[in-house]
Amino acid sequence: MTDPLADIVTFLQPRAPYSKWVTTAGPWRIRRQQTGQVFYCLVLEGSIRFQTDGREEITLMQGDFALVPSSFGFTTTSPTESLPPGEVSAPVFLDNGSLRLGRPHGHADSQYLVGHCVFGSEDAALLVSLLPETIIVRQDDRLTALAKLVRGETLSRRPARDVVLERLLELLFIEALRSTAAGASAPGLLRGLGDPRLSEVIRAIHREPGRGWTVADLAAIAALSRSSFFARFSRAVGVPPMEYLFAWRMALAKNLLSQGQLSVAAIAERIGYGSSSAFSLAFTRHSGIAPTYFARSEAKMAAE
Repeated sequence: MTDPLADIVTFLQPRAPYSKWVTTAGPWRIRRQQTGQVFYCLVLEGSIRFQTDGREEITLMQGDFALVPSSFGFTTTSPTESLPPGEVSAPVFLDNGSLRLGRPHGHADSQYLVGHCVFGSEDAALLVSLLPETIIVRQDDRLTALAKLVRGETLSRRPARDVVLERLLELLFIEALRSTAAGASAPGLLRGLGDPRLSEVIRAIHREPGRGWTVADLAAIAALSRSSFFARFSRAVGVPPMEYLFAWRMALAKNLLSQGQLSVAAIAERIGYGSSSAFSLAFTRHSGIAPTYFARSEAKMAAE
């Protein structure tokens, strides 16, 4: 019996190459802008206030984990004392490798890790686009156990600490996705993967993005009538099946164009378009820029 979430996580190849241990005291505020990366925050001790752009502020307690997709900025703030509105703190680097916020000396009120995740797979953009705006996991025994290991490794000076810490953070990320998928109520990819019939359809689309899929084809894989499948997929994933297929093809196209190794015609064929012109029209409508110009801009950014 297959595990669709494990398949996707394995295919994504998640890594957590960057993390910073932050200690705080007194009033402080840090602002994280949109950066095109998936950020996480794990509270090791104490508590912090956390606010994703456009959403209500929440308090994260020890062991709580937050995951923020790349399209959202967020702010973290001291739990009780506050700086004047709009003022942000300048972190101070300490000898032990941590960052200090607020008062530079004295007992720390809170400690947390912040960092970003990266993915080795070309379908990362689609996954991130279908994640909830913010994933918050609280009071999860497995995450709490991992958080304790992360904290212990962060505070240690043992050999290969950075390597071990990165692996633990990868496990933490995967466990957060698994916890979210198990209880996902909001529509999205994770909820779709939690449905055995829909997960087979999602895997088929990922395996063969260039196939000329129809709703009838996908409904047959799910062993549902076309109307039942369409309604079930749309309700669970949040978009109709053909819209999902289109978004997946565009995510693949962007990745292939950024690599600069294939022609527009070759990419069009690989993702299921009969001609370069049809692909170019679809890509331009989706991205607001023609594929050739997109490829040039990606090459220019890579060279800078």
